[in-house]
Amino acid sequence: MPTNSDAANLLDEIADILEFQAANPFRIRAYRNGARAVRALAEPLSAIVEDEQRQLTDIDGIGKDLAEKLTTLVETGELPMLDELRAEVPESLIQLMRVPGLGPKKAAALHKELGIENLHDLRAACENEQVRSLKGFGAKTEATILEGLDLAEAAGERMYWAHADEIVQALREHLEPCEAIQRLEFAGSYRRGRETVRDLDVLVVADEPDAVMDCLAEFPAVDTVTGRGDTKMSVRLADGVQVDLRVVPAESFGAALHYFTGSKEHNVALRGLAKKRGLKINEYGVWKGDKAVAGASEEDVYAALDLPWFPPELRENRLEFDLAEAGKLPRLVELGDIRGDLHMHTDQTDGAATLEEMIEAARARGLEYIAITDHSKRVTMANGLDARRLRQQFKEIDRLNQKYDDIHVLKGVECDILERGGMDLDDDVLAEADWVVASVHYGQNQPREQITRRIVDALANPNVSVIAHPTGRLINRRKPYDVDLEAVFRAAAEHGKLLELNANPARLDLDDVACAAAKRHGIPIAISTDAHRTAGLDVMRYGILQARRAGLTKNDVANTRSLKDFKRLYLRPEA
Repeated sequence: MPTNSDAANLLDEIADILEFQAANPFRIRAYRNGARAVRALAEPLSAIVEDEQRQLTDIDGIGKDLAEKLTTLVETGELPMLDELRAEVPESLIQLMRVPGLGPKKAAALHKELGIENLHDLRAACENEQVRSLKGFGAKTEATILEGLDLAEAAGERMYWAHADEIVQALREHLEPCEAIQRLEFAGSYRRGRETVRDLDVLVVADEPDAVMDCLAEFPAVDTVTGRGDTKMSVRLADGVQVDLRVVPAESFGAALHYFTGSKEHNVALRGLAKKRGLKINEYGVWKGDKAVAGASEEDVYAALDLPWFPPELRENRLEFDLAEAGKLPRLVELGDIRGDLHMHTDQTDGAATLEEMIEAARARGLEYIAITDHSKRVTMANGLDARRLRQQFKEIDRLNQKYDDIHVLKGVECDILERGGMDLDDDVLAEADWVVASVHYGQNQPREQITRRIVDALANPNVSVIAHPTGRLINRRKPYDVDLEAVFRAAAEHGKLLELNANPARLDLDDVACAAAKRHGIPIAISTDAHRTAGLDVMRYGILQARRAGLTKNDVANTRSLKDFKRLYLRPEA
């Protein structure tokens, strides 16, 4: 059964092929809007299709025809219209549309005029200067397409937000000493905290744009300056990342920061609200006729429309405008709210630090409590603990809890949910733990019903506290396993269990949409680092960022509680 992301990607593919075929623009737009609507859903499409009291057409952006196609997709796993379109347009031509700087219309023109069938043909045509001869292309477009091919090969997939942040911090350190810069901010998907980032947008206020551009060109990681004008400059870094610098006037800085932060969907919605008020909003400001009425700050831009300032993480046109209208825009969880960390490993299994070293590292970070959760025996490659070794570790934790009076260590284990179902350790052993993290590490390709049943049954086990990284995904490397999250949510809510948001930047699992859905079900989220060394405790901030994108508050996150409240709310009375 396709996930919401899968369904949205299929709708976007339909729109791409229709645009390649020069189909009706309104038809193309309908599929684009449908894809955005499905991608933003906080619950599975299947849950709506299977509910006789609800209709897909109730979702803004999904009409009758699209609802019928999505129902077929959910019920059969197939989308006949897409199969027909794929038969008409070969996969090699679809790949052309994915090249940065190209798109469906230009790809169609290249195919029709030059007979280009694949990426190899495209590169050859550009290098032989054939593309520039076509109407509407020219030498600049040809160079842009070549650059797009180079970038696709050099950059590959989108980088983790964590990697983007490393570049941002280095760029900030390099640019801030430039005396010409009066203000500097990073925008785009980086500022919104998306789990992956394609490129970086830098906005500055400066009296001498050329001085700022000269400074950027001297950044050690710059490989190529790909464009430079009076107020804009683009560079490509050695690792293929593109950085776009824009110098904007102070009176427009807030409007530009809002515009280039996005998302596109949030900005479109805001422009619609502005239009209803007789206003126009763009990257230069908010306008009443020819008069600018706001633009110097984001707060002023939103205030001109009687709206509060929206945290960038919420700007996806999901629920932020409805929440603002109802006066319920949340105060999002912050890193400083975290009191404990509930998933980490030691050198007893696959960690790099001793038990005491992990405790000391947690103390240094001001944590009030942690759970030591080494692997169970099924994870043989990690030297997982059997009952005897786990009980020995529990004794050592009891001893260390007598030593420290400023931190409490919970006796825990990350216990595998076995492929056949059931837990990797006997219940009498698990009952001795304070905190049991249940995980799927094997059998991730099992059928949907089987893998869902394994997790649901684990949630019903009275000794299990939380499900770790509930979909098993590794960003850019491994898709989520096929699990019915709605069933998992229902089971977690029924049994009063938690779900984990794994803060490792390669996981960030649950994702933001799923975390929002868990909140809707009233399920507490545990944001945990899954640290395998002392430095791993610092990835907590990536989990916080994901939680903020989900709209989670301090009260939605279990490990923001004090130790006393955490024990009262989430531990078994006997634990």
